[in-house]
Amino acid sequence: MQRVLLALTNFKSPILRTVVPCGLAAVALQALAAAPSVAARSELFFDVSGSLTYLAVGALSLYLPSLRARALAAAQGVAQEALPKLPSIAQLLASAGSKGEAATAGLGARNWRQLVLVGLTMVWATRLGSYLFSRVLDHGHDSRFDKIRNKPVRFATVFLIQSVWVTIPMLPVLALGAVPAATVATALPRLATTDVLGLGLWGMGFFFESVADYQKSQWSKQKKLKLHDEDFMTSGLFSVRQQWDETKEGIADSYNSRFPHYFGEISMWTGIATAAAGVLARKPVQLALGWTGPVGIVATTALCGLSPLFSWFVVTRLSGVPMSEKKYDERYGQRKDYQKWRNETPQLIPKLW
Repeated sequence: MQRVLLALTNFKSPILRTVVPCGLAAVALQALAAAPSVAARSELFFDVSGSLTYLAVGALSLYLPSLRARALAAAQGVAQEALPKLPSIAQLLASAGSKGEAATAGLGARNWRQLVLVGLTMVWATRLGSYLFSRVLDHGHDSRFDKIRNKPVRFATVFLIQSVWVTIPMLPVLALGAVPAATVATALPRLATTDVLGLGLWGMGFFFESVADYQKSQWSKQKKLKLHDEDFMTSGLFSVRQQWDETKEGIADSYNSRFPHYFGEISMWTGIATAAAGVLARKPVQLALGWTGPVGIVATTALCGLSPLFSWFVVTRLSGVPMSEKKYDERYGQRKDYQKWRNETPQLIPKLW
């Protein structure tokens, strides 16, 4: 089955050879997660399955060259025991710092950028999945599914959508993984400007999302313990600060962000897209991908840009912000303090000054 799938996805385009099997793997894994969840009418493992799919797709992107080499050798009649072995994690890490021809020494060698971007994706997916799983365990349910968990087709559809949520944000990572490690190593210096900018954006985003999620969970626990009576959060990264307002010549409240965790998520994918796009735009990489003109740079940059754009669309137009705002508007829309907070607080980008 594996050999058939690899043969069917052996496209001329290196990017398609990576993106298509990884996308199909995401769909298959989500289908496996959907079956018992729909049968049990339970969303308990929805977010966990999404995180595990990120981990699996990331690992597959690293091992695809080795898997294809094994499949080719098998098709040529090489005995099972003589087939090329898959590299261990230690071997992948050892190959990450190789330069030039040394980068091709060993099956499945990877450049450090390919390993780091996959690793950062895995770190994010593990943290977010753990947080969301603990939240649903604490609450006993997820209100996002209240209207669909008893409707099998609609409930199953969200798992399919989740496979898209995995594949599109990972496009920069998958596209970079399609490039031979030796090409990446020789096309760029040890550290490029886009590496620094991209990793910096990811670090900032990870800080905002993880800290905001932690602060929100602590706020919810304290409210359950009746340590405060706030209906919406105005502390931490969600905090209200007082500063001098020159237009009013007095002290005015200043709010950081209503959704700093979503700002963090978009920033992380922007960072990954920036780092990947910087590599993919290099001429040796473009040639390895089959592009010979400026159209290729535009195409790979646009491909990377889909990742943060899709993340922004999902959290601001589809599920994150709209669902939260609808819930809060219904509960507190008539209150003046809520209206002030909603109207004067930036939705995503925090006010840091």
